[in-house]
Amino acid sequence: MSERKRIRVRDVMKEKFDLVHGLATVAEALQQMAHVETKCLIVEKRHEHDEYGLVMLSDISKKVLAKDRAPERVNIYEIMAKPVITVDPEMDIRYCARLFERFGISRAPVVENRRIIGIVSHTDMVLRGLVKLL
Repeated sequence: MSERKRIRVRDVMKEKFDLVHGLATVAEALQQMAHVETKCLIVEKRHEHDEYGLVMLSDISKKVLAKDRAPERVNIYEIMAKPVITVDPEMDIRYCARLFERFGISRAPVVENRRIIGIVSHTDMVLRGLVKLL
């Protein structure tokens, strides 16, 4: 019997992500986005014992654009999710996919030693991970 190949979150995650401060306005955060493929913004911790936050572009669409709010007047902390579910880089992508399904999320920060080292999504797990298993 052959052993199943194990693919870790670390193997499929994106290492480039955008980090913003919670006090930044939505307009400022969008202007400083550096990565074209970004679908979310990670919100920095305010201090060592704080937790990371997350703002999806869909949050900006629903909570700013659809409500006709001025992006220059809305701070990131007003629309972010915090705390967020994070995953360990050594987690098997099968378990990560199950975690996403259980909690209804589509992406999560990858945290090692309490520091974000990347971000993983369903797309990453399927296109970079599942394909390797075939």
